[in-house]
Amino acid sequence: MAEHDFRRTALNPSHTLIECRTLGAGLYQVTGQGGGVQPGDKLICTVKGSRDLPMPLRVEKVRYLINPPGQWTATAQGPDLRGQMVLGWSIRCDECGRDQAFEFLVAEKDDLATRTAKAVSRIGQLGWQPRGENHLCPACARKASTRTE
Repeated sequence: MAEHDFRRTALNPSHTLIECRTLGAGLYQVTGQGGGVQPGDKLICTVKGSRDLPMPLRVEKVRYLINPPGQWTATAQGPDLRGQMVLGWSIRCDECGRDQAFEFLVAEKDDLATRTAKAVSRIGQLGWQPRGENHLCPACARKASTRTE
């Protein structure tokens, strides 16, 4: 089982995502170029409407096309994004003042407290550390952890 990164941020010309279409709840049709995708492989795509939010998919079936060479179409399982939306917030490091915009998924019915919890979880994935009501960027968090050791 291999992992193939087709996010927009990868910018790898040998791995090109042509289309990712929703067929049903958590079922996607993905068309791409290159990568040698096989059943059981993991594809990482970008969530529609997002700049860099990853969406992992597991390939179930793949069919290689004769023309153009290297192009394929796959059926893949992934998260059910019905009723979900992408929000963009920003955060500022309370140590160095660095700003970073980030995106995260929320359900349309989520209240502010739930959205805030999902935002905190996402910034944790990006390496930011909470410090009380404040936050430290990854660089300042590393400096703070070396001072306490």
